Amino acid sequence: MVFERWLTRRSSLALAGVALLGATMFTPVLAADKSVTVGIQLPLTGGDAEGAARIKAGAQMALDEANEKGGVAGYKIKILVLDSGTATAGQYDPAQAATNARKMVADKSVVAAVGPEMSGEGKAMAPILSAGDLAIITPSATNPDITDPKFSGQFMPKGKAVFFRTVTTDAYQGPNMANYYKNELKVKKVYVLDDSGAYGVGLADAFQAQAKKIGLEVLGRDQLDPKAADYTAILTKIKSLGPEAVYFGGVAQAGVKLVKQAYDIIPDVIKGGGDGLYSPDVLGGGAFPAAEGWYTTIASPHVLENAEMEPWVKRFVAKFNTQPDDYAITAYDGATVILDAIKRVAESGKTVDRSNVRDAIQSGKVQTLQGEVAFDKYGDITNRVISVFQIKKDEKYPLDDMIHQFKYIGVAPAAS
Repeated sequence: MVFERWLTRRSSLALAGVALLGATMFTPVLAADKSVTVGIQLPLTGGDAEGAARIKAGAQMALDEANEKGGVAGYKIKILVLDSGTATAGQYDPAQAATNARKMVADKSVVAAVGPEMSGEGKAMAPILSAGDLAIITPSATNPDITDPKFSGQFMPKGKAVFFRTVTTDAYQGPNMANYYKNELKVKKVYVLDDSGAYGVGLADAFQAQAKKIGLEVLGRDQLDPKAADYTAILTKIKSLGPEAVYFGGVAQAGVKLVKQAYDIIPDVIKGGGDGLYSPDVLGGGAFPAAEGWYTTIASPHVLENAEMEPWVKRFVAKFNTQPDDYAITAYDGATVILDAIKRVAESGKTVDRSNVRDAIQSGKVQTLQGEVAFDKYGDITNRVISVFQIKKDEKYPLDDMIHQFKYIGVAPAAS
């Protein structure tokens, strides 16, 4: 199913659980022929909907604020929201993401986009976006293949980067967490799981390779079917092998069930995963006490609790009636980079089209909430910090409150 919304000045969004999908319309006082469109493409249906909703809110907030100030260099910013989640998939659907990419390419008013949330979407979208010279900035898709020069013929057929990131990749997220397991958690034996998706497999591969490199014993590897209901057999096998820790590469559809069932079968084993588990879906679906103690990472600096972020957080909560997470910030930053590119193109006297906006994104150095964002020639952000969290129940706050239920621990040790 595809949801489309034209969101303009003073649009408002009622967010309750996974329902951060609606919006109202308001037309700012700008010339009708002075407008461009920014796409937002995320899995707003299915297992990752709550996380996607916060990402959508972060991007929308930046675009709405620009319109409230009169637009960007005289241009009103319209927003096209597309849903890549389907009921059939139960989460993101790469085929739907590809359809959405074609829709954005066909709409010549779309000059750039924010998204996708998941790497499997990104792999499906990148070739289509490249053919259409349409830049997209992902706040959360971390599979390194999409921006790896070895795969440029597949994901970048026109030769220019179109897939940009305000997060780093799993080439750092997986290995750095393996270092954390060994150096900080003193793990010696680990079992690795993935959910069969592009993101999950790539992240687990990267973790496993580094684990072996630094002397961790990998007792085995299994793949979880995201649509299966019961992981008891795999977890029972893991228990029999006596690992000190489990590492999971994957997203919430399988992750929520793993969190629940691992609590029953291997309660005393250290459990962790990547940013696919840094999600309100895990807090709500996995729930406490099962989620207690899980380690997760994000592929960006953790700035959400910095004192200077308080005004931004208050604006976010007032607008959407929920707490943001770090990927709401990286989405806001992605939209900020796009707005900066539009502004620089317009002020240079060039046509504000997708080709010129792409070039401006590539060359930009933009001050954002997370600090300066700049990209290498393949579209990857130059900042490669991996942040570590542990889920610890705090009764003083709502149980889906990302700020207070995911406790920030620090930066994962960089892999050599």
